[in-house]
Amino acid sequence: AKEQGVDGLCSFQVADALDQPFEDETFDLVWSLESGEHMPDKEKFVNELFRVATPGGRIIIVTWCHRDLEEGEDGLNKKEEKLLAKINRAYYLPKWCSVDDYVRILNDNGAVDIKREDWSYIIAPFWKAVIKSSLNFKSVFGLAKSGFSTQRGAYAMFLMLRGFNNGLIKFGLITCTKPEKSE
Repeated sequence: AKEQGVDGLCSFQVADALDQPFEDETFDLVWSLESGEHMPDKEKFVNELFRVATPGGRIIIVTWCHRDLEEGEDGLNKKEEKLLAKINRAYYLPKWCSVDDYVRILNDNGAVDIKREDWSYIIAPFWKAVIKSSLNFKSVFGLAKSGFSTQRGAYAMFLMLRGFNNGLIKFGLITCTKPEKSE
């Protein structure tokens, strides 16, 4: 911020997203980009986003999710659960949820003007480009020297692509407004 001359307008802080160090109703815009999938307690995470938003404030969540369940389903099938478990092990992720789950939590908080969109089609070219860019001698050689953790992360990209291609993994946008306080 200082380097760009905006240090008086913004600041950066590392904090626990499940226990944010901000007062209630601090921000008129709360934006979460690709962090929800890392939260072990999705409900607590969304509750915190809602808590720090001002009345009338906007909350935007863009995150990796699993597909919404169809009517009559009480969970993902075993093959889907197995694929997510492999991805979780590789990326050290907790349990996934769906966009429907986020919408439910926002509804439980009293959110209004909830909108959702599947942005998977926007991110689709990224996966193929990243994988294609890694399929050259220099990248493969570098990966071979990088160590197990990096290699496992690279393998997980192929698992993510598989889940993405079969409709299990979604890139979801959820946005809402925290209602104004009633007089």
